[in-house]
Amino acid sequence: MAEVADYLEISVRTVCNIEDHYAAGGLDRALHDDPRPGAPVQFDARVKSHVVATVCSEPPEGFDRWTLELIRERVIEREVVERISTETIRLILQEHDLKPWRQRSWCVPRLDPEFIARMEDLLALYARPTDPRRPLVCLDEKPIQLLEEVRPSSGLLPGCGQRVDYEYKRNGTCNVFCAVEPQRGRYFTEVTARRTAADFSRFLATLAEQYPASEKIVLVLDNLNTHRRESLLASLGEEGGSQLWERFEVHYTPKHGSWLNQAEIAINIYARQCLGRSRIPDPETLRKRTQAWTAIVNRKQVTIKWHFTTKEARQKFDYG
Repeated sequence: MAEVADYLEISVRTVCNIEDHYAAGGLDRALHDDPRPGAPVQFDARVKSHVVATVCSEPPEGFDRWTLELIRERVIEREVVERISTETIRLILQEHDLKPWRQRSWCVPRLDPEFIARMEDLLALYARPTDPRRPLVCLDEKPIQLLEEVRPSSGLLPGCGQRVDYEYKRNGTCNVFCAVEPQRGRYFTEVTARRTAADFSRFLATLAEQYPASEKIVLVLDNLNTHRRESLLASLGEEGGSQLWERFEVHYTPKHGSWLNQAEIAINIYARQCLGRSRIPDPETLRKRTQAWTAIVNRKQVTIKWHFTTKEARQKFDYG
């Protein structure tokens, strides 16, 4: 309870009360208090504007963000009010839909013509029907930290979860290439020591071998510096590199738009299902686990359903 209270910036007593209310009357009882006597203290627009301005400014040095207590201290220090509670500040922030403790991922820093063009290009690809002559494949990599147990973990017991010692030994890092044909649920993975241009070239060659009868492999990549034709030329020579690169029709995600690569979804599935919270001590163990996971998801043909369309993008980002 102390962790919950600290995270939400409320007292432990409040957490206990919410738990008791939930046990007594369910979710509705936990979310809504009974009417209380007396009118709440009202603060005018001047005080509210100071609270809003404070939370929209840089937090004090040493803090990543404003907390309710920091805001309370600041408005009192500046003599905006003589006293104010953190709950009142929370209500003011709620009134103005301000949540300083939240951060949004998948943010688009700048919606310029290049970003829009690349985004709509990918969304058009994802809307195409499956074509075995031009299969759609998305590719990405994931660095993995290798960690070895210092002491063996305990087994799982009734009423008691597995216990893992907090100490561990670092054994370096390695890399996992992951490609997915999302419309058909085909997954391709490879564990490598690094993710150099040569590693990328070898994985592309392996990928090309999986589609011998295809005219082109439509390939989605992010903007990593190794994801270029030059990597193949440097690793395989001018002739071999050019021939392999010509097997692919390459489409790049926008800069700061790697979330448009469906391979990220595949990697998230892999990380959650295959890696989990386990400590993997060496590349060979990781390779065996990765191969086993890949075989299972391919047997099940786990497809990815992409729902974000060009129409929704134009509405979301308010352009076009």
